[in-house]
Amino acid sequence: MDKKQENPRCIEVCLTPKLFTEIQTRNNYIVVLVDILRATTSICAAFENGVKSILPVATLEEAKAMKVKGFLVASEQDGRKLDFADFGNSAFNFSREAIGGKTLVYCTTNGTRAIEIAKKAEKIAMGAFINLTALTRWLINEDKNIVILCSGWKNKFCLEDTIFAGALADRLMETSQFETYCDSTAAAIDLWHIASPDILGYIEKAAHRHRLKKLGLDDVIPYSFRIDSTQVVPVFMNGEISDEQFKNKKYIR
Repeated sequence: MDKKQENPRCIEVCLTPKLFTEIQTRNNYIVVLVDILRATTSICAAFENGVKSILPVATLEEAKAMKVKGFLVASEQDGRKLDFADFGNSAFNFSREAIGGKTLVYCTTNGTRAIEIAKKAEKIAMGAFINLTALTRWLINEDKNIVILCSGWKNKFCLEDTIFAGALADRLMETSQFETYCDSTAAAIDLWHIASPDILGYIEKAAHRHRLKKLGLDDVIPYSFRIDSTQVVPVFMNGEISDEQFKNKKYIR
C-alpha cells in the first residue's frame, strides 16, 4: 500500500443528479459519471470499437436536429430506441463496422442529462465496470478531487450505479491517496462489499434490470458487470467525449 499522502484528495459520491447542486466538493475536482445500465457502459463499448468521438445532447429535439444534419444518432427513452435514431442504448449496438472512425450523437433518459447537469466540471469521465481499472489509474494520475455522480433513474437512487461508485471509491481509497468524509461514499463502499461476491445475483434486485427484461433488452446485463474488458477512458470536455487513453497514446486499440 502506498504511503499516505500529507494532503490526500477527497472522494464524494452523489447518489442522484438531483443532489448535484448540493455537493460539498467545490474546487479542483473531476466528475465521474456512472450509468451502468446503460449509457456509460455503452459509451465505453463504442470507444473500444473505434468510435471517433461522441457528442452528448440533453434533449430529443437536439438529437433530432443533429440527425437532420447527417450525424449518426443513438437515442432512447425509457429504455426503448426511438424511431428517428440509428441506434438504441445497448453496448451491443456499437460494433466496429457500425461506428468505427465516426462521430456519434448520443441522447439517453438519464446519462446524457446528467452530463448536462455536471458540465461545469473541468472534466467528466465515463465510469463503468468494463473500464474500472483503467479509470482508476487515470484518476490517480489526474491529481484531482473526485465526485462520482450516479445517473440513477429519473433523479432517483439506483442500485447498479451506487454499487459501481462503491467499487471505484474502494479501489481509490486503497491507494491511501484519497480520503472521504462523505456518508454516501461509505454507504456505496459497503454496498459494493455486499454485492461483489455475486454481483449478477445481487443485481436481480435492481429495478432497471427488470425494466430492461420486460423490454427484451437484458442481454447486455452480464457484459455490463464484467470488470475490465476495456482500457478506454472516455472523457467529456469542450462539448464532446473522446478517449483520453487513446488520445494520450498510452495504449493502441
